[in-house]
Amino acid sequence: MKNPGIRSRLIASVFLLISATTFSIGYMGIQIVREFVQSRFENRILFLARHLALNAELGILLDDRSMLGRLVKNLLSEKDVVGATVFDSNGRELARAFREVRGGYPSVEAPVMLKEAQDESQAFSQDAGADKKDQSLGRVKVTYDTTGIDELLSVMKLRFVLLSAGLALLAGLVFYFLSRSLVAPVSELAMVARRVAQGDEAVRASIGSLPETSELANAFNAMLDALRQNRIALEEANREIIRKSTLAEIGKFSMMVAHEVKNPLSIIKTSFDMLKKSSGLSADDTMVFYIEDEIRRLNKLIEDFLVFARPSNPCYREVDLNGMLRALIERFEINNVENRIRLISEIPSEPCIANADPDLLTRAIDNILKNAIEASAYGGEVCISASFKEGLWIASVEDKGEGIREENIVRIFEPFFTTRSKGTGLGLAYSLQVLKSHGGTINALNRPSGGAVFRVEVPLGNDRLSAGTPATGI
Repeated sequence: MKNPGIRSRLIASVFLLISATTFSIGYMGIQIVREFVQSRFENRILFLARHLALNAELGILLDDRSMLGRLVKNLLSEKDVVGATVFDSNGRELARAFREVRGGYPSVEAPVMLKEAQDESQAFSQDAGADKKDQSLGRVKVTYDTTGIDELLSVMKLRFVLLSAGLALLAGLVFYFLSRSLVAPVSELAMVARRVAQGDEAVRASIGSLPETSELANAFNAMLDALRQNRIALEEANREIIRKSTLAEIGKFSMMVAHEVKNPLSIIKTSFDMLKKSSGLSADDTMVFYIEDEIRRLNKLIEDFLVFARPSNPCYREVDLNGMLRALIERFEINNVENRIRLISEIPSEPCIANADPDLLTRAIDNILKNAIEASAYGGEVCISASFKEGLWIASVEDKGEGIREENIVRIFEPFFTTRSKGTGLGLAYSLQVLKSHGGTINALNRPSGGAVFRVEVPLGNDRLSAGTPATGI
């Protein structure tokens, strides 16, 4: 079982102390009120009994039971009175009235006294020489119900309990917020430490209002910032080492392919052409078509390897980027004799002059445009646009294909990553290297209505470039 913390212990202690105090005061108050109310209630019933005894004196003297009956019935109109009885001095019941109630109820009694006759009444007294003290003529008995006072006391007790509980909760709530300012900063630092241990490097501790906890939070955040910067620098260095190592291996592999595969492939192609000519084979023959297609595919794969791996120094000169893009689109339209894909271009007529290598940029954008055409369905559209903004030449290539899977967007520019069965995965990687050598960027995203968008940005100046910067980074 987990031990309670300082905050929980303080709140529990204060809550118990205030609860005990308020309930003790409430209990004492209820007892005092109970005694006071009961005393006043009993005095009231005793007053009613004495009043009935005073009024019943004449009825007992005259033995007028009808008058006594009216007196006891009138007394039942008083609240909490359930019965009244008049007895003579011998204990005989002269009058009685009760409500229809069940159970036993308390009662009080009062004597009916004969007072001294005054003035003329003394002359008619039978015993003028008798003792002049009051004489008892009988007694009255009043039965009463304590339900009303019990209910009142119950209501008062409930109110005392609720008031005491409310005061205890209010005090606990006030102390909770007071203790929060003391304990919350320490608890937050512990929570932040746990999240950092779980890998969340972006979390930071908030600066509290207390000087001590604020200083601790600032030191903790400074430590996390330093750790994050060091880790980012280390990861970047590792990625750069891995990238250079990968490209170096590609270069070695490409050179091996050039010597070991390209020359034999050329011999195979020449021998097959001679065999086809001597045997009278037609290019329409299915087997001939497949053989020549596979030879072209292998040759294209080798060329892609060599182009990507061979260092290429950009030759910067002034070039009209808009005109370069228009010429590239015209070449695609000439080759697209079957009108399989419709190219829609929005390129400004005015020139956009930049210091760049037109051959490398043409090949880079050519790869992007080919990728868009291959992603489009038969009869689809590819939109190409260009614009100038804040010193950048921006070209966009949009297709209306299936788009790029979210998990693949961050990987499509990696070497050898491809989703096509006959793709090499080097075209977009090469385009990225060319754009980087020009100080530009290339980004890919999905269109809301379907398809993908490739956005190319090229700075118009070459102040940050070196004439010897290789396009491939090798």
